[in-house]
Amino acid sequence: MPRENFSDVDAWVFDLDNTLYPPQARLFDQIEVRMTQFVMDRLGVDHAQANHLRHHYWKTHGTTLAGLMREHDIDPGPYLVEVHDIDMRHLDPDPDLAARIRDLPGRRIVYTNGSAPYAERVLKQRGLAGLFDAIYGVEHADFRPKPERAAFELVFDRDGLTPGRAAMFEDDPRNLAAPHEMGMRTVHVAPTPHDAPHIQHHTDDLAGFLAKLL
Repeated sequence: MPRENFSDVDAWVFDLDNTLYPPQARLFDQIEVRMTQFVMDRLGVDHAQANHLRHHYWKTHGTTLAGLMREHDIDPGPYLVEVHDIDMRHLDPDPDLAARIRDLPGRRIVYTNGSAPYAERVLKQRGLAGLFDAIYGVEHADFRPKPERAAFELVFDRDGLTPGRAAMFEDDPRNLAAPHEMGMRTVHVAPTPHDAPHIQHHTDDLAGFLAKLL
């Protein structure tokens, strides 16, 4: 991984869930339980059907929320509050990752399909609060989800970053396709590599990867 591949990068964009904390923390397990309960409550379906719909909406629309909004006209506000009301006490600070992010030259950004208030809670628990110049949630993309290119364009236009001088770090391979098309450097952060032309780099150790760039 030549360091010069990132030498002109002046904006570093990080996904949140399973990217800025390890998948072993299993925060999303809690979120999925609350998503399923929300679908049950709002649509009046049983647990099995709610689970099916949750996965169907994620696969078809990019997120469960996008499917609920488009197919059932659900208000996103209560949904985002309810599904992110989870226990984070077992999420540990990561001083090494904090140091590596702090040392990155240029603008540092979090962009998540969750909400910005939820992202702020996670960053605080991980010891990463105060390291980022901006935190964007799905609300900043008019509730359009990654992987839609329009969602990225809305957030990046709002931020003023130049995609050709930016890097995107993501655990979901789908969410790296649009950034790659826009000219960003793409880094897949996950335990297992994913072979796709829009993924330029892979790491299972984000702090270690960033250390090699500095």
